[in-house]
Amino acid sequence: MVRPFRDRYDAGRQLASELAHYAGRPDVLVLGLPRGGVPVAYEVARALDAPLDVFLVRKLGVPGHKELAMGAIATGGVRLLNEGVVRSLGIPPEVTDRVAAAEREELGRRELAYRGDRPPPDVRDKVVILIDDGLATGASMRAAVTALRQQRPARIVVAVPIAAPSTCEDFQDEVDEVICALTPEPFYAVGLWYEDFSQTSDDEVRDLLRRAANEVPSTKLNPNSERT
Repeated sequence: MVRPFRDRYDAGRQLASELAHYAGRPDVLVLGLPRGGVPVAYEVARALDAPLDVFLVRKLGVPGHKELAMGAIATGGVRLLNEGVVRSLGIPPEVTDRVAAAEREELGRRELAYRGDRPPPDVRDKVVILIDDGLATGASMRAAVTALRQQRPARIVVAVPIAAPSTCEDFQDEVDEVICALTPEPFYAVGLWYEDFSQTSDDEVRDLLRRAANEVPSTKLNPNSERT
């Protein structure tokens, strides 16, 4: 099986070429979904000369099968359930509530770990590019989109290196633009398309955010300056 991406950084560089029409714009903000989406987003932000931040979302995994999403939560108190999964598996409300409570605690921990006392980015009237390392069911990204929309950005773009074809198609009606660099059929799982899909650590996320903050985009220093 040919794996098109060496790792998440390679995937980000490939994805960036699909987003070249946003390069150098002073109204663009790149948000990565921690943790795996952040290395991808870091490379995209570098290529577009855009600032990088994180948008926190947590998948609600089915007990005993955590990779199967029965929903997701996101910053801002957003909670979405995949009613089809919940119904088909007969998952009672008390179980979804218990899982959601645990994930809310983890979401709060990550907010503190990644940002400290730094406030979340102001997305109002911005073109926001939401990035993850791939889309399977799309539950986490859907929660992120719902939470983000409440903050009134000018435009929401979902961009991923790899996605299940049906999930990518579903997002066409949910955001202003969706870019899935590859949509293989059959899809199976996101990790199968990476040579290295090892887990991204909290330290790596913090390091990438620090590095991105130090790489001040030229367009932010002087919005009228031309790119060289």
